[in-house]
Amino acid sequence: MNRKVFLIPFIIFAGIAAVLLWQLMRNAEGDDPRLLESALIGKPVPVFRLESLENPGQHYESDVLTQGQPILLNVWATWCPTCRAEHQYLNKLSAQGVRVVGLNYKDKRDKAIVWLRELGNPYALSLFDGEGMLGLDLGVYGAPETFLIDGNGVIRYRHAGAMDERVWEKEFKPFGSAIIRRRTNEVFTGFIDVNVKCNGDICIDRSLYFR
Repeated sequence: MNRKVFLIPFIIFAGIAAVLLWQLMRNAEGDDPRLLESALIGKPVPVFRLESLENPGQHYESDVLTQGQPILLNVWATWCPTCRAEHQYLNKLSAQGVRVVGLNYKDKRDKAIVWLRELGNPYALSLFDGEGMLGLDLGVYGAPETFLIDGNGVIRYRHAGAMDERVWEKEFKPFGSAIIRRRTNEVFTGFIDVNVKCNGDICIDRSLYFR
């Protein structure tokens, strides 16, 4: 009996080590969850009804993210140290005219409000997802994560991790500044809608313009 009890910590340790080794092997093979595309890329934002962070009782629905212009939906929380690291850059983007919507994820409302008061509020709108239900529908792994949503409410891109200048310039900004595709380009297929203006075989998707 004593011998079995003595072995329990070693069994637990071996199990944890095996899980960590498995995850490291997955990451080495390029299966890092931060690099995985959302299954919702190219699809509308999931239907939701959430309260305003600052105004309990005031509800917003999915159409609030369909305003004819692109937005960044930023998933954040006060318990997330990386969210604090990226916050200053979000303030910078907001000051430049980029519309950012915050999704406060599995957090305490009062702490989140104090956070924004002290660090600045980059969000044109703040949604409170205290139970993490919208996060679940979006396939969120954790915080922070940022989704690019076009003017039609369609998810175009997802980034897991901090938003900074490198990420913005290399991953997000090209969507807003270089959405110019030839009509014959297969990548463009399925994107044609009322926001797309074409001149000959050159098309510009205005729903993805940040400025």
